Amino acid sequence: MIYIYIYIYIYISKCLKHISKCAKMLPKAYLPVLILLIFCTATHGRVISDQPSSDLVSDGVRGVDSGREKGIISLFAETEEACEQSYGFLPCTKTALGNVFLIVVYGYLMFLAATYLSSGSELLLEILGPGLIGGLFLPALGALPDAMLILVSGVSGTAAAAQSQVSVGIGLLAGSTVMLLTAIWGTCCIVGKCDIQNSVAVDLRDTKGLSLTGSGVTTDIWTSYAAMIMAVSVIPFIVVQLPQLFHSTSGRHLAVLIALIISLSLLISYCLYQVFQPWIQTRRLDYVKHKHVISGILKHLKKHALGRLFTDHGTPNIQVIEKLFNSIDENGDGYLSHSELRALVVGISLEEINLDENDAIAKVLKDFDTSSDEKLDLKEFIAGVEKWLYEARSSNGSSREAGPDTMKYLDDFHEQTRMEHSLLGDTSDEIVEGVENPRKVAIKAALLLLLGTIIAAVFADPLVDAVNNFSSATSIPTFFISFIALPLATNSSEAVSAIIFASRKNKKSASLTFSELYGAVTMNNLLCLSVFLAIVYIRGLTWNFSSEVLVILIVCVIMGVLGSIHTTFPLWTCSIAFLLYPMSLVLVYVLDYVFGWS
Repeated sequence: MIYIYIYIYIYISKCLKHISKCAKMLPKAYLPVLILLIFCTATHGRVISDQPSSDLVSDGVRGVDSGREKGIISLFAETEEACEQSYGFLPCTKTALGNVFLIVVYGYLMFLAATYLSSGSELLLEILGPGLIGGLFLPALGALPDAMLILVSGVSGTAAAAQSQVSVGIGLLAGSTVMLLTAIWGTCCIVGKCDIQNSVAVDLRDTKGLSLTGSGVTTDIWTSYAAMIMAVSVIPFIVVQLPQLFHSTSGRHLAVLIALIISLSLLISYCLYQVFQPWIQTRRLDYVKHKHVISGILKHLKKHALGRLFTDHGTPNIQVIEKLFNSIDENGDGYLSHSELRALVVGISLEEINLDENDAIAKVLKDFDTSSDEKLDLKEFIAGVEKWLYEARSSNGSSREAGPDTMKYLDDFHEQTRMEHSLLGDTSDEIVEGVENPRKVAIKAALLLLLGTIIAAVFADPLVDAVNNFSSATSIPTFFISFIALPLATNSSEAVSAIIFASRKNKKSASLTFSELYGAVTMNNLLCLSVFLAIVYIRGLTWNFSSEVLVILIVCVIMGVLGSIHTTFPLWTCSIAFLLYPMSLVLVYVLDYVFGWS
């Protein structure tokens, strides 16, 4: 028998050498598939024979040497129940170690799918830009791997089998949300930290080390809106839990339907918001720039005015405004021309909001030139200055009465408009380069998206089966396996992308980083939950995930409120995010296995 083992060893060695030579000719991305195919026939290699026990070679189950070999084989031995191969050819096993191997391989393939989808999305965005593609198509693709896993967890098999498998889907949904808002959020805060000065993180300045209050990140106002939307996206979770809160069993199926309708409605609304957000952002930024021009010119007029701009009765001082008009009208023709307006705005600090003199002049003419003749007479100038003075005073909540703080409210108005512009995150100074050979890039993007979609669709079901088989072999609940392991595969590309952007250490990259995290969670809460609720409703499954929903609610609400009321996050805030992750696991365990919520 020893000669047989030696022969098998030599044969396997030759096979492995041949496989290694072939593997060098393949891209690294296909190695997991190759390994998987090699083990397809090896998984069920041990055949239980009906031959007598006196055979020369033991079958590993009985015979003279079965007791000696049992200790080695039992580590990898399957239970009496045979596993079912996915699609009839992919490997399966009932052993713990075998399923760990399958989870790693299938998880890596899902990671590849997420990476291909992310790469294809970025290429497509370079060609088509934001709007419909960036707002609707790409966020859905980002949540596609999670949605696929949730879908297959409840579609295949009988209703009873689906009821036991959906815990994989809810575990993945909760795990993805918690991981993005805790471990990844906190890591991005550490990686992207800069010195905080006057409650704002200074771009590219990181000299205070790990100071909990002296360093951190600053985002724009749109990131706060994204956090607010993320917090609102948990409404369907609350609706579907209402029957459990009132200890009612009759309305559970109806609550699932109502939650599904609300989730789909919020999903459509969120996609529409994403589509129109670039246009909304541009319009609002233009309005803030307009206000900043107003504040800058009023400060300039006040500085050069021979008297107060307001009288003691709280009305604009017409005589002072006339003197200003005459001082600006260099040629004395009674009109302010384009060149004279340019002389007016020169010297005003417009570079801090990325606005040149031509834009400023256009905004002045837009408000003052009621006759549309591209020049201003005295009457138009007085009316325009009066309008601006009233707007500046009302924006600070002050009355129209004049007072000694006239100059102060103009300074406050100027600082207010500057801060508003900073919070909006102006990207107009970014250079947008054209894409060379857009046809080739489009084909490459389409192929990456197609490949990522196919991989996610094909290997989602085997991954769910491997998780269930591992749970059966180890008696570990499937929720905890899918909560911890699966998000690492399906959200790794988003996590890596967010950390890379955060490492650039400026407000624009930080805003993009946290907006991406909030957007990914929002799409998980809406798209993936819609898929999950549809499965539960159509197949008539029971919704008994109170502890999982509570974890999602707690994490989303805490991080959503934190992100919506603040734009600057000192380094100590990352400790909140990090602590929420182990707290979530402990909370689910206590509620399910101590209080019996599930």
